[in-house]
Amino acid sequence: MKLFGYWRSSATYRVRIALALKNLDYEYVPVNLLKGEQKSEAYLARNPLGLVPALETDDGAVLTQSLAIIAYLEETFPEPSLMPDDAAARANARSIALTLASEAQPFMNLRIQQYLKNEIGLDENGVNKWLNQWPGGAMAAVEKTLARTAGDFCIGDTPGLADCFLVPQFFGASRFGVDVSGLKKMKEIHDRCQQHTAFIKAHPDNQPDAVKG
Repeated sequence: MKLFGYWRSSATYRVRIALALKNLDYEYVPVNLLKGEQKSEAYLARNPLGLVPALETDDGAVLTQSLAIIAYLEETFPEPSLMPDDAAARANARSIALTLASEAQPFMNLRIQQYLKNEIGLDENGVNKWLNQWPGGAMAAVEKTLARTAGDFCIGDTPGLADCFLVPQFFGASRFGVDVSGLKKMKEIHDRCQQHTAFIKAHPDNQPDAVKG
């Protein structure tokens, strides 16, 4: 398999975690978002939205959208599973993942921030208020969900789908100045994941295209 992505992309980070949790080998193909490589004709043929990640499977299929890619990995390589056994717990895992993927991360995306600054004319303070209102608000909702679903990880005591989404979101939010001081359970899970081999392997700083310093 080939994973096309960018080291600091939250969506790519999610898929890297899932691949690592499943102990799957793949070729990593960097797509430099800052240089606009996602807008090249070759890449747009893989993902017409010009977003990362994209996964090219062993049989040549090209998949996009991190949640869909992780669902493919779960269906194709079911062990170890990223989903709990209980149906309600599985629904909670998907709910957390979808909240972070749909209600938090997109509003923190590089292209959105560029639009807010360059087209709307928001200054740094204005962008920060935007980030705390939308990504921050969605993360606060997840924090309340974790109060009833979490053990050591988002759903019980085994890392899975929801953690694949929580860790990159927390990483990005901290990077962009979202106030995470009240997200105590989320931080606890994030910090625990940082000690796990799969999450260490998937961390942005440990990718071949990472920019040091």
